[in-house]
Amino acid sequence: MDTTYDHLQQAAKDHLWMHFTRHSTYDHAEVPVIVRGEGAYIWDSHGKRYLDALAGLFVSQLGHGREDLADAAAAQARELAFMPLWSYAHPKAIELAQRVAGYAPGDLNRVFFTSGGGEAVETAWKLAKNYFKLTGKPMKHKVISRTIAYHGTTAGALSITGLPGLKQQFEPLVPSTFRVPNTNFYRAPERADDLEAFGLWAADQIAVAIENEGPDTVAAVFLEPVQNAGGCFPPPPGYFQRVREICDEYDVLLVSDEVICAFGRLGHMFGAERYGYQPDIITCAKGITSGYAPLGAMIATDRLMAPFLEGTNSFAHGYTFGGHPVSAAVAMANLDAFENEGILEHVRDNEGAFRATLERLLDLPIVGDVRGDGFFYGIELVKDKETKESFNDAESEKLLRGYLSKALYDEGLYCRADDRGDPVIQLSPPLICTQEHFDEIESILRVVLDKAWSML
Repeated sequence: MDTTYDHLQQAAKDHLWMHFTRHSTYDHAEVPVIVRGEGAYIWDSHGKRYLDALAGLFVSQLGHGREDLADAAAAQARELAFMPLWSYAHPKAIELAQRVAGYAPGDLNRVFFTSGGGEAVETAWKLAKNYFKLTGKPMKHKVISRTIAYHGTTAGALSITGLPGLKQQFEPLVPSTFRVPNTNFYRAPERADDLEAFGLWAADQIAVAIENEGPDTVAAVFLEPVQNAGGCFPPPPGYFQRVREICDEYDVLLVSDEVICAFGRLGHMFGAERYGYQPDIITCAKGITSGYAPLGAMIATDRLMAPFLEGTNSFAHGYTFGGHPVSAAVAMANLDAFENEGILEHVRDNEGAFRATLERLLDLPIVGDVRGDGFFYGIELVKDKETKESFNDAESEKLLRGYLSKALYDEGLYCRADDRGDPVIQLSPPLICTQEHFDEIESILRVVLDKAWSML
């Protein structure tokens, strides 16, 4: 096959349908082609190096070029390349399920593997509806989630997503999903002078939504530990504890969507552990393999599994590649590395330095807020720091897509400039990063954001 640069460019434009991509962008420009990675860095087809400050897509926890993970994949492929989990099992899926259940909080002991995060969310909603039908509450099927929250692109997961701009072109979607306020304290509509009071107010809106819809119709609440879309909204103190009380009061399942937040992103295997709450279901993916193979999972409590252990009942749901042997082997090697190299401890030891380094940017007039936890941050951009005035749609388009995305990339930083909500820069570097990388991120952001402000 001809793999010269010109051939790749033309083939990409003629045949490759990229995800979430405006292809017209490349009518008179090159398609960026990334050809290799090592540690926290990636290289393009011209040999230029970039700091991967998004960990691919919140995925590459251990960084690029790990021979141990590649070797685990190769060894498993030679031994057993494929076997579905449809009434049969294979050793790596069994071992990984046991290991993941051991990390999960409480009695989240049942692990249902998927190919990725959206499928895990889809699985969780289907399980919630199926469970309540089998336990005598067949009307409980509705889902509550937060505004601006992203939960995936499958029909069910997209219905739960709180981003109208992503949904309109695919409607009608699955009905019976409802939105409540998120935990963006920077733009708090209520209790803006008291973080804890704001958090309790936001949590109580879930109870209001359940009452409005009827408690006998609501099956689940889907929440990320730190909400990604909108630019990293951490939970205020007491927020999840109040949500747990509400879910218990109304017999509603609490689903912790940890597709991004699990496996070290917040310094713990699961975000629920960091913030001290007990979910009924956890959805996860991405970091479980550090991106070396595709894998996701829904982790459920013993209570939710119980009806499916009786008689002729079964959960009539599954995916061909869920729990793929190669992916499961990679996940086991990935988790070995987490333990052997102290990855969780490294994140906890260095998250303060990461925050402090990013907070240096608050001296720039365009930076309104720096927020997040662990190795997961959003930087909100504003027109006026005093009033918190944001950019309108046309200004945001010009700022983010017209300048920032390309300028950051040109300066050697791979991250995300996003306006699903107010304009933000999203940062989620590999968990192996140190102060050297933090300084490089801050330095590039400072140069690019300073130029952006001068252009406004």
